[in-house]
Amino acid sequence: MISTDNTIPESPQHELPRELGLVTATAVVVASMIGTGIFTTTGLILAELPSPATVMLCWVVGGLFALSGALCYAELGAMFPQAGGEYVYLRESLGRLAAFLSGWISLIVGFSAPIAASAIAFATYTLSIFGPSTSANATLLSPVIGLNPISHTTILGVGIILLLSLLHHRGLKVGTRVQNWLTAFKVLLLVGMCGAGLALGRGDVVHLHGSIHVQGIFSHAFAVSLIFISFAYSGWNAATYLGAEIRQPTRNLPRALIGGTVLVVIIYLLVNYLYLYAVPADLMAGTINVGVMAAKALFGETSGRIVSAGIAVCILSAISAMILTGPRVYYAMARDGLFFRSFARLSPGSNTPGWSIFLQAFLAIIMVLTATFDNLLIYIGFTLSLFASLTVIGMVVLRIKYPALHRPYRTWGYPIAPLFFIVGNLWIIFVSVQSRPVASLFGLVTIVVGILVYLYIVRKSRLK
Repeated sequence: MISTDNTIPESPQHELPRELGLVTATAVVVASMIGTGIFTTTGLILAELPSPATVMLCWVVGGLFALSGALCYAELGAMFPQAGGEYVYLRESLGRLAAFLSGWISLIVGFSAPIAASAIAFATYTLSIFGPSTSANATLLSPVIGLNPISHTTILGVGIILLLSLLHHRGLKVGTRVQNWLTAFKVLLLVGMCGAGLALGRGDVVHLHGSIHVQGIFSHAFAVSLIFISFAYSGWNAATYLGAEIRQPTRNLPRALIGGTVLVVIIYLLVNYLYLYAVPADLMAGTINVGVMAAKALFGETSGRIVSAGIAVCILSAISAMILTGPRVYYAMARDGLFFRSFARLSPGSNTPGWSIFLQAFLAIIMVLTATFDNLLIYIGFTLSLFASLTVIGMVVLRIKYPALHRPYRTWGYPIAPLFFIVGNLWIIFVSVQSRPVASLFGLVTIVVGILVYLYIVRKSRLK
């Protein structure tokens, strides 16, 4: 499968047209990253790290992890400009089982679970605009065994997943046009909120006072905080899933990954500075709805509802980006015979992987109806860190085994960048297992089930 000559491998997914330019590819990265995490995790981090200065440092470290990952994935994306992201890279570096498991994890943990968590957050912020009369937690119907109560939150969450899945099923141009506008709104809202808040808001720099203790950087609490931050930064690899649809991918894919990640890191640091400027750390600790809390503190009660509306649109953009990118992984797996063949079909007229889109929507809806927001976050962190680390390890393996392979882009800072990423993620994985053993166990169970599904598919294909 690997060629050691100086030619770029041809993409086998030629049916997917290359219609995406640099702007759209970058917008997908930005939209995938700026979502639920930045509006929900700072309060959880302050419960672990009460020092504002240490919290800001933690966001810097998390940003460096994301950037080092983007630098490594940029090399892989330029080498293999195909649909599928990690699935393709692991197939080429560590083999079919590792590739399948990465695709399996993408389906369950990488996309369906974050879509569900984001849909719940979107519904919560949207319903808060209308006040207590439409309480997000109000039970409308008694739950069936194993399901959450049917409430305004679950109905709106399920509805938005269906709506955006249908939108992206209609065609790539329609979906990406909506995606670009949502992303532009998101960036302008956050930058505008930071500018207005710091210039006109009723905050106080005294809230940011505090010192950084060196021993705190290596503490258990700092590592737990990085678990939350890694969720907030997830999505920096989003453009790799669209490799078969990006024009001039050897140039545009690395630029989209690196440029999009750098932009989001800057925005995240500004937003967190604004949160800490607006509200004392002890009042924000443990709070999920930090965006609205900061807006109310800076501008008054009415602004809280306006900001809730803006944040809801930001989360909507992230849901849209994940619904767009995820199905390309399952499509690539099915094309290789490592997933059920029906998911390799493109819908007539729209040229989109319709079966894959609706499989993902179905799983996300199940999670909205059965799981809680905090449990979804814990479940996601451990497993994604594991497979991101494997992918970067695979890049190093390719460097060693195939040094002559054509690389249109080479990772800046190699080998420090991949080493930093791998060690950092292994640290997060270790702390996840230590502090959240049940959630980590669910992640391991998901991997074991994936191995069983892989063995079934392989056996079935051999019997044909």
